[in-house]
Amino acid sequence: MSDDYYVHRLQVSLPLATAERIADAAFSAGLEAGLLPLTVVILDAGGVTVVHKRQDGSGILRGDIATGKAWGALGMGISSRTIRDRLKERPAFQSALAAASQGRFIPVPGGVLIRNAGGEVIGAVGISGDASDKDEYAAIAGIIAAGLTPHPEAPAENWKLAGL
Repeated sequence: MSDDYYVHRLQVSLPLATAERIADAAFSAGLEAGLLPLTVVILDAGGVTVVHKRQDGSGILRGDIATGKAWGALGMGISSRTIRDRLKERPAFQSALAAASQGRFIPVPGGVLIRNAGGEVIGAVGISGDASDKDEYAAIAGIIAAGLTPHPEAPAENWKLAGL
C-alpha cells in the first residue's frame, strides 16, 4: 500500500502537555498571589483551544472573556495590554476589530502571546477571574514556568500597581 493510505500526524505548534503546564503554573501563581478563582484558556498558533481550565468558583462568563483576550492577542500579534494601549484613542478601529472578530476580541490585559526559543509565536494564553493586570501576571508566570517566553515579558511596574 502507498503512504497515502495511512493517516499522518499533523504538526503541532503547542503540545497539550506544554499547555497544561502553563495553565497549572498560572493557577499556582494565582493561588500564591491570593488572586480570585481564575479561568485559563490556551490557544495554539491557529487559534484552536488546547486547554480550557476553570478553578472552582470562577464565573461561567470567564471562559469567554479569557478566550477573547487570547484570541485578540493571537489575531493581532501583540498582547491584549498592548492592543488596549494602542487603541485607547481609536474607538472606531476598536469597534471595527470587535465586528471583524465576531465579538471574540477582548482588549484588556490578560491575553499574552507564547513564544518559543526562536521567538516565534506558538500560541496565546487568556486568563480571566481577577483584575486584568492580575490575570496578566498569572499568564506570564505560567508561560515562564513552562520554559517559554511571554509577550509582554514582565511588566513588573504593572504588577506593583496591581498589588502583587
